[in-house]
Amino acid sequence: MSAPGKRADMFVEFEAGPREGGPTLGDERATLMEYLRCQRLTLELKCSGLDAAQLARRSVEPSTMSLLGLVRHLTDVERRWFRVRLARQDAPPLYRTEADPDGDFDGAVPDPAVVAQAWDAWRAEVAFTDRFVTEAPGLDVVGHSGQGPISLREVLVHMVEEYGRHNGHADLLRERIDGRVGQ
Repeated sequence: MSAPGKRADMFVEFEAGPREGGPTLGDERATLMEYLRCQRLTLELKCSGLDAAQLARRSVEPSTMSLLGLVRHLTDVERRWFRVRLARQDAPPLYRTEADPDGDFDGAVPDPAVVAQAWDAWRAEVAFTDRFVTEAPGLDVVGHSGQGPISLREVLVHMVEEYGRHNGHADLLRERIDGRVGQ
């Protein structure tokens, strides 16, 4: 933990951050994917260097939120938007069920095998999303949101927002674990 009155430990210096150096003058697709890439890297950064117990550590009662739960949650979010709603695949959630709608967080237990499986599943969904977006003929590809049609463009904006919101949670969770904060 940082001393009172001092800035908490940073993950990396700003200039050395893995989110730096991406395209800055890309078209709309490249711009949206770069923002999503940076949000995903932020999640990985917030989880880096932690063991299974730390990743599964809950925030505060009564919340079930943990860093591992966020990884599992965002896996199912990417899966639902890109595989189910846009690609129209039959791809049930990996963690949530009707019987346990909070399974993404409830099942985030301090087991190294659970952690490894969560990261493998997240990386697989990220790879699917990246391929889908790259191969899409344009950002006007339409899927169904459950409330009507939605474009790939809107889904990408939503994903940047979804990761951004949960990365705010990840900031607080990580700071509570070991005092580290990120930029």
